[in-house]
Amino acid sequence: MSTEFGPRVGDWYKNLEGGQMFEVVAFDEERGNVEIQYFEGEVEEIDLDSWAEMTLAVAEPPEDWSAPFDDLEKDELGFTDRAIKPENWSGPLNGIDRIDED
Repeated sequence: MSTEFGPRVGDWYKNLEGGQMFEVVAFDEERGNVEIQYFEGEVEEIDLDSWAEMTLAVAEPPEDWSAPFDDLEKDELGFTDRAIKPENWSGPLNGIDRIDED
């Protein structure tokens, strides 16, 4: 049994033969390549012939999208415990003096 539909970027699929879920993250129709990312985080590039031979079902995106990042520590994500306030934001208008209302 082969896949009866083409790859769509952003859609999730389940390989019915292996049971793995993946998302299509890129599709180059001219080159005939599909880039997929498995739920666990691994990225693979396959050609359209391989896509057509796969037994797939459209799947719902997983609820726990952070699972591929479970082995990361909190500080590796770039977040801090310090609250960010508008006066701490940097931007092109930061150099402009503010007019204080009395």
